[in-house]
Amino acid sequence: VQLQASGGGLVQAGGSLRLSCAASQTALGYNSMGWYRQAPGKQRDLVATITNDGIATYTMSMKGRSTISRDNAKNTVYLQMNSLKPEDTAVYYCNARTLRMGAWVDYWGQGTLVTVSS
Repeated sequence: VQLQASGGGLVQAGGSLRLSCAASQTALGYNSMGWYRQAPGKQRDLVATITNDGIATYTMSMKGRSTISRDNAKNTVYLQMNSLKPEDTAVYYCNARTLRMGAWVDYWGQGTLVTVSS
């Protein structure tokens, strides 16, 4: 399983970015796909996830500023982020989660850096 993340970069506060994550296998094979982020010196935290049924979950700080979507035909999940703030600066990791023999298994992409300047 490979997850290829892209779309990070440098943006000014108030700007927008769209992250993409392409999976090497059918996205329908995963129970959910999503994005996590890790700022320097901090733990990796959830940003947003979306299930196979299209149910989206967002961390409180990104609600109203981001939209997660998936294109199952392209095995790709997207994260549209708007009104970005300097505190959104982090490495963003794509995640795919599936249930295997009663246990959740997580797959991770390589991460893409998002830098928001003030």
